[in-house]
Amino acid sequence: MNASASDFAFMARALQLARHGLFSAHPNPRVGCVIVAGGEVVGEGWHARTGGPHAEAVALAAAGERSRGATAYVSLEPCCHPGRTPPCTAALIAAGVRRVVYAAGDANPRVAGRGAAQLREAGIEVLGGVLEAEARRLNIGFFSRMERGRPWVRVKLATSLDGRTALASGESRWITGEAARRDAHGLRAGSSVILTGVGTVLADDPALTVRRADLGDVLVPERVVLDSTLRTPAAAKLLQPPGSSRIFCTRPDPDRAAALRVAGAVIETVPGDGARPDLAAVMQRLAALEVNEVLVEAGAGLNGALLDAGLVDELVVYLAPVVLGGDAFGMFASRPLEGMAQRHAFEFAGLRRVGADLKLTYLPRRS
Repeated sequence: MNASASDFAFMARALQLARHGLFSAHPNPRVGCVIVAGGEVVGEGWHARTGGPHAEAVALAAAGERSRGATAYVSLEPCCHPGRTPPCTAALIAAGVRRVVYAAGDANPRVAGRGAAQLREAGIEVLGGVLEAEARRLNIGFFSRMERGRPWVRVKLATSLDGRTALASGESRWITGEAARRDAHGLRAGSSVILTGVGTVLADDPALTVRRADLGDVLVPERVVLDSTLRTPAAAKLLQPPGSSRIFCTRPDPDRAAALRVAGAVIETVPGDGARPDLAAVMQRLAALEVNEVLVEAGAGLNGALLDAGLVDELVVYLAPVVLGGDAFGMFASRPLEGMAQRHAFEFAGLRRVGADLKLTYLPRRS
């Protein structure tokens, strides 16, 4: 069974609706649904927050009796297991829909094709894979967590034309313009976690909060610090509301740990080499905490360590039309390379002008 032009059009609308949950749906995937009867949209919905109704339930409620005999367009395969909400397959069957078209199969092993199978067993016509790539891109962190057992790691950098992120003195405010900084708050808002190292905390005391009221419903990302010996000050801005904070350490001093817990931080011990917590262990733990997307805002040391560990999934570089000079800090303090064959290669994935700066997006080149 092939998809028609109208199937693509209605699925595009479902994906548009799914984006309403861009900043609030995680750890659940961002999902939209459109109910169509006689070529007319009779109900729409999206998943807004974990614990709230799924997109299908919202759209079916809006359509009411007009759902009977209709087609449901869903940007993700309908779930078939009870969780915080009832299974969507049961709702679709009970509503009497005739046909279900979905974009991407659900990578959650509790679903993974079972949702589509349940619908077919109930006599419903099912078509999958319509605008699948777009649906996967919208939920890139969810698919990463389900398929690879770790979040999608996005490293954000503000840099000069000569690839520098701060002066030798440590001063870095501001390399890029206000428009670029505002745009970066959108990256924060779409992330489950904002990750940094203790060096950045000590040097800059960042708050790492989302400061854009125009984004609407935003689930505040957790701030996570890699700090082997708990040097983070109890008065650090990122320990203050709104949102929560977590510190991964390797050798916790009991008194420092107690003070940081009083300040509101969750302290966790993970394996490490003393200099830094084991990055793979951190990512595995974040996946267990249902973290989909990690935004890294850190210095060259942590950026380089993530690069060396093969844990950088995406680079977002805000390039400013300034030059900072040879003694300024670079972007990655990665291990020395013995030859060009060892270089870290990326593929160009996007370009947009943001004010006076350029926003460049890169993905690792897979061999």
